[in-house]
Parts: sequence; C-alpha cells; structure tokens
Amino acid sequence: MELATIFQLCIKWLWGAGAMLFAIEEVNNSTDLLPGISLGYKIYDNCGSVARSAGVTLALANGNEIVSIPSKTSCTRPAYVQAIIGATSSPTAIAVAAVIGPFFYPSFLRTIPSDYYQSRALAHLVKYFGWTWVGAIRSNNDYGNNGMATFTETAQQLGICLEYSVSFFRTDPSDKIQEIIGIIKASTSRVIVAFLSRADLNVLLHEFLYHNLSGYQWIGSESWIFDSQTAEMDIHHILDGSIGLSIPKAHVTGLREFILDEKPLNSSNNGLFTEFWEALFNCKFRQSKSSADTQRECTGQEDVTGVQNSFIDMSLMPIFNNVYKGVYAVAHALHNILSCNKTCNKTVHFTTKEGDEVYFNENGDPAAKYEIINWQPRENGIVEFVTVGLYNPSLVQEKQLNLQNQSLIWVPVSVCNEKCPPGTHKVHQKGRPVCCYDCIRCAEGEISNITDSVTCVRCLPEFWSNERRDSCIKKEAVFLSYEEIMGALLTAASVFGAYMTIGVILIFFKYRKTPIVRANNSELSFLLLFSLILCFLCSLTFIGQPSDWSCMFRHVAFGITFVLCISCLLGKTMVVLMAFRTTRPGSSVQKWFGQTQQRLCVTAFTLIQVVICIIWLTTSPPFPFKNFKEIKDKITLECALGSAVGFWAVLGYIGLLAILCFIFAFLARKLPDNFNEAKFITFSMLIFCAVWITFVPAYVSSPGKFSVAVEIFAILASSFGLLICIFIPKCYIILLKPEKNTKKHIMGKKAP
Repeated sequence: MELATIFQLCIKWLWGAGAMLFAIEEVNNSTDLLPGISLGYKIYDNCGSVARSAGVTLALANGNEIVSIPSKTSCTRPAYVQAIIGATSSPTAIAVAAVIGPFFYPSFLRTIPSDYYQSRALAHLVKYFGWTWVGAIRSNNDYGNNGMATFTETAQQLGICLEYSVSFFRTDPSDKIQEIIGIIKASTSRVIVAFLSRADLNVLLHEFLYHNLSGYQWIGSESWIFDSQTAEMDIHHILDGSIGLSIPKAHVTGLREFILDEKPLNSSNNGLFTEFWEALFNCKFRQSKSSADTQRECTGQEDVTGVQNSFIDMSLMPIFNNVYKGVYAVAHALHNILSCNKTCNKTVHFTTKEGDEVYFNENGDPAAKYEIINWQPRENGIVEFVTVGLYNPSLVQEKQLNLQNQSLIWVPVSVCNEKCPPGTHKVHQKGRPVCCYDCIRCAEGEISNITDSVTCVRCLPEFWSNERRDSCIKKEAVFLSYEEIMGALLTAASVFGAYMTIGVILIFFKYRKTPIVRANNSELSFLLLFSLILCFLCSLTFIGQPSDWSCMFRHVAFGITFVLCISCLLGKTMVVLMAFRTTRPGSSVQKWFGQTQQRLCVTAFTLIQVVICIIWLTTSPPFPFKNFKEIKDKITLECALGSAVGFWAVLGYIGLLAILCFIFAFLARKLPDNFNEAKFITFSMLIFCAVWITFVPAYVSSPGKFSVAVEIFAILASSFGLLICIFIPKCYIILLKPEKNTKKHIMGKKAP
C-alpha cells in the first residue's frame, strides 16, 4: 500500500476518534447535559474487518470489572458499555448490530441516512437523465448487495433496465476483475452505477486505467463520490463527469483546533503520525548528525492551522460530523433516562450548536438528505467536486430531486434502443429486458403523437392517419361528381341521348302525317320518345353530392320514367298483336284496344309504380349516407336505399313489365308486315333485359361511387337500346328511303 494511502487511512481514523473525544469533552463540560455525570470511552480499531468488529463488540458487551465499595467487600459487576458508536462502513456496522441485538441493546440507530434512501435516490437520478439502459457494479458485502437490491427494485419501478449487475470484493482474484472488464467492454450501455466501497473501487480503478475504460458515465454512491484519494488515483480521468450522492458538507466549530493541538516535539516520536507530519510539511526530523538528507529539518512547531490539505480539511469529511452527533445522541438519551420519573421520553430530538436538527424515525434512521456531486476537471488537471443539486426524500415527489443542469458536464445517452418517435409504438423484443424494444410503425388509420408510445390509437371514423402516422386528418369525401372524367363522360352520354331523342321527336313531328309515323299509334310513339328523354335526364340526378332530395328523387324518377317507357312499348305490342289476331272486321276485340284503352293502360301501369314509390318514400325513403368502410382512407358519400324491399320492388316491377313486353313482341314478330315494329321491340327488349340482368351482380359488387356509375350505365344503355332499335330504322326510311314511306309498302303490297 502506498504511503499516501496509509497516511489517509490513519488520519481518517484519527479524525473519527478525535471527533468522538471532542464531543465527549463538550458533554462532560456541559452544565445542562448530564450534569454531574462524566462519559467515559473505549476505542478499538476494527481495521475494516467484519470479524474484528464482531470480536471487539463482544469484548465491550461481556467484560467484567472488580469494584471496591467503601465499608464493604469488593465485588464484581458487568463492565459492558451503555452505547457503541459503530464504524462508518455498513458491513461492519451491520455486524455490530447483529452481535449486540440478542443482548441488552434493543436499538440500532444511524446518524447517517440509511442506504435504502441512497439507493432510491440513485435510481431517481438515473431516471432524471433519461438513462434506461445501465450496467451496475457493487461491492460483494452487505453494503453493496443490499444497496443494489434496493436500487434494482426502484429502477424496475421507474422503467430502468440493468444490462448487467456484477459483484466484486477487493480480495477477489484478478480473473474476476478481467471478467468484469470483459462484461463492460461487451455491453452497449454507457452508464455504470458503481455501488462500491472506496477500497473496492480503488482496486478496480487500477485495472480500468490499464484497459482505458473511458467514455462511460459513472454514477457513484456516497462511499467514493467525494473521495479525493480516488480522484487523485484517476490519472487518466476515466471517472471525469461522475455523478453521485454525498452527505451534505458540515462544520463543527473547534474540532479542527482540538485535533491539531498536539504536535510532535522531536524525532523520538517515531511512528505513523511522525511520518505523516514529515510528509505534510516536506521536512525531516533530525535522527543523526551524519544525515546527508537535503530536506529541511522539522521543528515540530510548524503551523498546521494554515495548511489546506485533503488529509485535514474538515469540509471534505462530513462523516466526522455524524460521529459528533452520535455522541450527543447517546448523551441526550442518557439524560432523558436519568431525568424521568415514571414515564420516560424514549425519543431523542435535539439541535446541535451548528443548528443541525437530530432525530430518528421509527426505524432508527435520521432524515435523509443528499448533495448531488459532479466530478468536473479543471485546467490544472485537478478534479473539483461540484455540488450540482440536492435530493430530499421528505419533500413531495416532484420536488425531491433538484438539479442545476447548466452546471453538469458530460451527460451521454444510455438506452437499449433509441426513443420511438411519434408515428410508431414500442414492441418488446422477445427474451430481452423490457427496455429493449423495436419501434414499429403504426398501422394505417392509427397514430401515436407522443414519443415512446406503447400503443397506437385508432382515428375516429371521419379521420385517417397522415403519412407520418402522428396525427389524424379529416378524410376526403368522394362521390361521383361532374368534374371527374367518369362523371363527365356519363353526363355527356346522358345529354347526348336526350338531344338525340329530341332530334327524333323533331323528325317525327315534321313527318307526322307519313304512313310510317302514323302506323301503330303515333301518339304512343311521341309519349315513348318523351319518356326516353326523361330516362336520359334522370341519370343526371345520380351525379353530384348526395342530398336528401337527390337521394329520393333519383330512384323515384328512374322507376317512374322507365315504367312509363315500358308501358308505352307494352301498349304498342298489344295493339299490333290484337290487330293481326282479329280476323273479322268489327270484332269486339278491337274496341278494347283502341287509343283510349291504350292511354288507360299506360296510365294504369304507371300509377302502380307511382303507388310503389309513394309507399317506399313514406315508410323508409333513401337518404344520404357516409360509407367509412368502402375506401379506408376516404369517406364515400352515397345514397342508402332506406328500404331494400322498396328498391327491389321498383326494379322488379320494371322487370315484370319488360318481360310481358318481350313476350307480346316475340309473339307478334312474324306477322305479315314489311315494317313490323314488333321485331324491333323484341330486339330492344332483349337488349333491355340483358342490360338489367347484368346490372344486378355488377351493382352489388361495385364499391362506392362505382355502383352509382353502374346504375347510370344501365339506364343509359337500356335507353339507347330502345331509342336505336325502335326509332332509328324509322328515321332511316323517313330521311334516306322516302320511297318506302308508303302505305302499300308498309302493308306489304307491291305496286302494279
């Protein structure tokens, strides 16, 4: 062990013992505390050994002494002490408590906060900086194991994961150190929580320096974070930037002067204290006249009070203030016992001369409070222990940790995975700690607008996720409009069909007295052409944004106009069939199929459809509907049927009339006539039925606005089929073959 290390251990022991003696002397000289009673003491050095601590404790608890009482014979009485001021380290203090517990010492009290609070504070400190992926090294004793167990439990509650947690004791073989170094190098975490005693860390530090384990953020416990010797050993500054907890700095008036009052007089005071004196002032006590040492001679009268050194600077040793408070706690407890009558105040609560309030909770622990220390290197290579914050667990949760971030240096990121950005959610990696996860993009229609989201939230039906999946945007409403190509083409076809029908009407009106126009009831022909115009135009009501009136009007207009059209055709075919089936002139059959009867027939057939439509509209009419399911990222505006029975009743009635019309036309197709209109009606009905039979599966399977387009196409196709098959041949004869537009030619008679 280096001489400087020996000096520091020795001086720390001297300071601890000196603090105890100083407090005892103050108590014995006090007139208020234990008046007339003097405290004695026995001091043992446990040499940092748990076994030696247990042995010394037994010696203090089991000793006997002979007492001579005047006028009486001598007797023996137990010589056990009334209180034991334990060592500063947790393992030895715990050993002492375990030994004296079965005897007459029912209480174990601390003047330093329990490591339980320190462990929790370290976990909250790690959480504060956002480090969720850390490694841990602990001393393999009660201090390290218990402290790390509490840290691990608290860390898990705060969402912090340990990539590794290894134990070490300073007597472990070098293979153990190499194993720890290998684990650190192979790890991905950049933060190491070192719950180590100063002695254990110093052993590891030599090897860490050799292997240059730099680039890590160290989190230190109070045992080493404020230790100047450890900082001096860190020649490569691998611990620079370390953050940890320390007992708040304290000062005891008069303690420094009390301990340094005794000085060595000459070289005969050989021993460790003399060697320390020589090292402190860089001098030598003269041992012989022949000494050739060039160092100046120590006089023993050097001014110690003017020296600022880590060995004697009380501001760097707050632990000795706890020894001082421990003695006063014992004194106050004895004072309370000796002062009480029948009822005794078993609690200790007092204030030191420096203003520190001392009391213990039900577990024998004082109020916990820590300073947060940051190792900050200066230009001269010296590390300064800078207080950058406080931790006070007695405050509310939000105010327990108070940090000054602007004073901190080198705070890296240490996570198993980078944070999941908005638009993604965390999915745990199988077989790894909970802090290790994959960032999976939210599905379509779902978003996450926070970092590290656990789940994605589905947008409301009228909204859809944007490309980044971090916000919901209103869905675009789609419908068959006039502006789009399909809507424009269907509109053009509808208007063209209407104009084409108007053109036929004009031709028929101009040649209304010709045989081909007058043949087979010209009145029904004009009514049929008018209904075809309505059929073409009703398809326009299916285009555009659906509304209440448009949804009702489109289906009603479609149903009534097509029934009117088919009724006219049915009337024409019935007239043709009856005319040629009647063989005798003046037959009563012809009376039943005159023009009046034809008008009544058309009216009756149409009124039936009107009644069906009225029932449909009054019970469950069509209405505008927002379809969210048809297209996932858009809203399809369409007309719901309201009552499907009403819709299919309208369509079925049209189909029934079309079938009747086809049957009558088919029966009249071979009647003797050069221009038998029944042939053309038959062919047009074949086209009509084919279109609407094909319409049913196409309409059912088409999504959204395409179902509307299918319905419009069926209307236009069947309308064009009727117009072209029935009227275009007549227009051809009227305009291009006028010689055939004669009664004789129509009746099939040849000219002489």
